[in-house]
Amino acid sequence: MRQWPKTRARFLRAKEVMPWGVTSNFRYWGDDQTIVVSRGEGPYIYDLDGNRYIDYRLGYGPVILGHGHPAVVERVSQAIRDGVIFAATTEWEIRAAERIIRMTGVDMVRFSNSGTEATMHALRIARAYTGREKVIKFEGQYHGHHDYLLFSTAMALRQPMGSRRHPIPVVASSGIPRVIADLIITLPFNDFEAVERTVKAKWGDIAAIIVEPMLGNSAAIMPHPEFLPFLRRLCDEYGIVLIFDEVKTGFRIARGGAQEFFGVRADLVTYAKAMGNGFPISAIGGKREIMMTIEPGAVAHAGTYNGNVVGTAAADATLEILETTDALERAAQAGERLMKGISEILTEAGIPHAVSGHPNMFSFLLNFEGTPRDHRDTMSSDIELYAEIGLACYERGVMFEVDPREPWFTSAAHTPEVVDETLNRFADAVRAVLRKGKPVGPAEVTSVGK
Repeated sequence: MRQWPKTRARFLRAKEVMPWGVTSNFRYWGDDQTIVVSRGEGPYIYDLDGNRYIDYRLGYGPVILGHGHPAVVERVSQAIRDGVIFAATTEWEIRAAERIIRMTGVDMVRFSNSGTEATMHALRIARAYTGREKVIKFEGQYHGHHDYLLFSTAMALRQPMGSRRHPIPVVASSGIPRVIADLIITLPFNDFEAVERTVKAKWGDIAAIIVEPMLGNSAAIMPHPEFLPFLRRLCDEYGIVLIFDEVKTGFRIARGGAQEFFGVRADLVTYAKAMGNGFPISAIGGKREIMMTIEPGAVAHAGTYNGNVVGTAAADATLEILETTDALERAAQAGERLMKGISEILTEAGIPHAVSGHPNMFSFLLNFEGTPRDHRDTMSSDIELYAEIGLACYERGVMFEVDPREPWFTSAAHTPEVVDETLNRFADAVRAVLRKGKPVGPAEVTSVGK
């Protein structure tokens, strides 16, 4: 067993000054399991006691090149010597915007600092452009922590609410005004009939359909091959803005993100996470006509730290590496080895399972057979068994989220040797959990807090 005396002591200090000892609720794993990190390097993070973990959380996806990548750190270090914020456009903003446009094919870009800000502003732009107010989102998808879209997320839906034909928007937090629910229409992902019926009935009120092209918080479930083209056609027919939330998929599943990977163009796209390899930055990109809705004095988009030198210099360096090297291919090779190896281990252990997602962003459902198509399917998997295996891996130095709805993320720093070590420890963890007498087969689903 690993020892955490320094980590535990420091966490108790954290609890005195921060609610639950964390700055994001998702970081709290319980008083006995919440980690306090001292540093990261490549595919590894280290706690205060010097314990090393192979990291597949990667900050929930941003670290595409590996922790502390020298070229990114060096570019940021050089850039900030001349200052970091000027309330004016800088060369770093221009360079980063040009790279995004070249890689993704969007016409124009505006910067912000987090995925939450990007989706919030994208929704405002869509409403201003269409003159409508309602938005369609899909169950289990997460679009940031602002009030307008914090409904029916994976963590809010312990059990799906309402029928598949008429879902009920489920608020994910206290403190969100009830009236906002009137602006939200939630639907199951990959459900062609539900979307078409809803759009035909309510299109005059619908400003946007916002969608994670693959479910970033529901086991990385992939779209049906015709689902995204179907959304594109509906939005064209009814004058609705199609927003791709690529906060997780952008610059991770392809150089041009999900638009490139799935061959579908959105009207607006939000980016964050992998574009800065962990430095805080996000962006909204889209068609010129819609982006130009952002007019001074008419449609507000602002932020003191938007386009700051730290974030844009990091994006310039990260995107240059992603564009000109095989970094994404190396991350995918790691993911392919992991997906195959995990499936073989689970099969040998006699655990029915389904592996879903892209090699750079994937998950697996336990005691589940078939291909998952939406968030409701994830709720029928054995979330408790997944959590037990996850905690057993944690004790053995492999870190991934202990809820299958949050994907494993890979980076260019996850070498074949690192993957082999991961699979060996994963196999040990599965055997240890099964020795404890955990039943294999259909199980009562219990929710796991993060």
